[in-house]
Amino acid sequence: MRFVDFLRATVLSSAATASLLGALAVTGASREGDSVLVLALAGWWVVCAGYGLYLGRRDEVNPGIRRLVASARATPTLPEARAGRVLLNRLWPLLLLTLVAAGLSFLFPQVPGIFAGGAIIWAFHWRRQDGAVAAIEERDGVRFFLETRKAWEPIALVRTPGFKASFFELDRAPAETAG
Repeated sequence: MRFVDFLRATVLSSAATASLLGALAVTGASREGDSVLVLALAGWWVVCAGYGLYLGRRDEVNPGIRRLVASARATPTLPEARAGRVLLNRLWPLLLLTLVAAGLSFLFPQVPGIFAGGAIIWAFHWRRQDGAVAAIEERDGVRFFLETRKAWEPIALVRTPGFKASFFELDRAPAETAG
């Protein structure tokens, strides 16, 4: 699976988790008739969105991804294409968090609301990283893929040849004025 696609899937999965947990929290609080909890959670989500936007405000690659891209192993062949397996293998903590929070929503509606805030931060924090990695790929003429590893092992990338973008600049002299 391409690393850029994995980053996009992570952002979309985090946003979907935040939406699901937010809906469960509001439903649980409304069922109990607790309008104060709904307002408190809405405030929490606004704070989380602001913090996530602050963290993800730059267009450059964050330091963790920079190290991961720099340490990518070069290979001339494409790795196996198992996108579903890679996503489950790498995003299982998000799935586990979603299931636990959804299960607790029937007893404690504030728990999925708090967890939704974390998913909001995560989604906004990572939202521009795919574009930054794509820019590196275009500049260097490579493609980064996730290496198949066990779920408990750290993420590793492989670098394959790609298409390098060449932009030619025309050296234009300013037109001389007749005087």
